[in-house]
Amino acid sequence: MGRILSIDYGKKRTGIAVSDPLQMIATGLDTVETAKLFDFLATYFEQEVVEEIVVGEPLLENGKAAQNLPRVHTFIAQFKAKYPSIKVTLQDERYTSREAKRTIVQSGIKKNKRRDKSLVDKIAAVIILQQYIEKKHYSS
Repeated sequence: MGRILSIDYGKKRTGIAVSDPLQMIATGLDTVETAKLFDFLATYFEQEVVEEIVVGEPLLENGKAAQNLPRVHTFIAQFKAKYPSIKVTLQDERYTSREAKRTIVQSGIKKNKRRDKSLVDKIAAVIILQQYIEKKHYSS
């Protein structure tokens, strides 16, 4: 069984999380510059078997498309062209950044480290993936 990789795709930075090989637990992997995302993925895919990626779907609170959604769709099309054997799934990412910020505050991380937006992106990717894993396991 391969891992599931999660992507919190942003205009400048992209948060990445990954599951364990049994696909039960999500762990933060990294935050990379979006322009370097495909390079990062190519290197990671050489080292690990990934059978699916879950991409955060940016929606507004009312369920309508957020400003970043066209960029996400472009990324997905490029990803599918480059890696046709890896399944791609969209996962609603509403509130994940807010939840990530709350998690960081509750974890006791110092104030100057809390300002690091890359940490928020990585934790948001973890939340997206953990929500997907739970949904997948409970709907089986």
